[in-house]
Amino acid sequence: MEVSGSSDVMIINGNSHPELASLVASRLGVKLGGCTVAHKTNRETLVEIGDSVRGKDIYIIQTGTKDVNNNIMELLIMAYACKTSSAKNIVGVIPYLPYSKQCKMRKRGCIVSKLLAKMMCNSGLTHVITMDLHQKEIQGFFDCPVDNLRASPFLLQYIQESIPDYRNAVIVARNPGSANKATSYAERLRLGFAVIHGEQKEAESDMVDGRYSPPPPSIASRIMGVGVGVPQHPAKEKPPINIVGDVSGRIAIMVDDMIDDVQAFVTASEVLKERGAYKIYVMATHGLLSSDAPRLIEDSPIDEVVVTNTIPHELQKLQCHKIKTVDISVLLSEAIRRIHNKESMSYLFKNVTLED
Repeated sequence: MEVSGSSDVMIINGNSHPELASLVASRLGVKLGGCTVAHKTNRETLVEIGDSVRGKDIYIIQTGTKDVNNNIMELLIMAYACKTSSAKNIVGVIPYLPYSKQCKMRKRGCIVSKLLAKMMCNSGLTHVITMDLHQKEIQGFFDCPVDNLRASPFLLQYIQESIPDYRNAVIVARNPGSANKATSYAERLRLGFAVIHGEQKEAESDMVDGRYSPPPPSIASRIMGVGVGVPQHPAKEKPPINIVGDVSGRIAIMVDDMIDDVQAFVTASEVLKERGAYKIYVMATHGLLSSDAPRLIEDSPIDEVVVTNTIPHELQKLQCHKIKTVDISVLLSEAIRRIHNKESMSYLFKNVTLED
């Protein structure tokens, strides 16, 4: 898998995931460009590009990690350095887009992913390649083309090849919000489907936003008359955690786009175990696995947590033998090759080939 006219292509990367950048470059047969990203004593980011980028197509591989704000600044400065050095095209390859969960208005906050999209476009990015956005609508925040790749073919292949007796499995949605993704997996594998309803932890959809705030008394009196007032919005009450569907004597496979704080997955796995599931797997595209996630997974009924290498998690794997990794560098390299050769990208959304 090589790009035509590789002399016009340069791949550079920041400090977020150098291993992934090396894998993508080796698959494309392109040498990584000379780019140094360092931090001064006051934590300012310093970028130096050692090779000429004039008239070239630059692909910047930078993902979101736990050091998310430094990752963003490195990406913005690298893109701006290429822009001011007369690069022809600057494509940001961002497997995990930071702040993608902050894509809705909450109280008197803001939609942070929209701000980030504007910053990226203003820094010089002319195209963005990302993977499994938290909400597909985030693509509309960008003023440049966005290709939202899918990791599901790789995870589906892992289920078919690495889970013995997967035909006896049931796909489980950890909450009603992830039901669409779980349904998609169940249909492709021709398996049963279950949903966990009721959570101990407050879900994102239950967060109070400004739309439910009643107006001041003076305004209410002008609109509705004295003594009537505005009806109070009834608070949601979570029912006891329950499973809609049969998991007794089955393999339970929970699917989601991201696994960060694992406590909710651990709680769900305990319920699945109580209901008779004899093996429990968790499949996710992005494995942030923050704080003490490895210890919680190790002590939980979960048998395996399968994530892709969009985010580096080697340290977490050393602490927990249950974490497995699926390599998706072939998908990123194929996307880069097709964009550079001006080929259609629709093939990657229909049937992803896993051949080199």
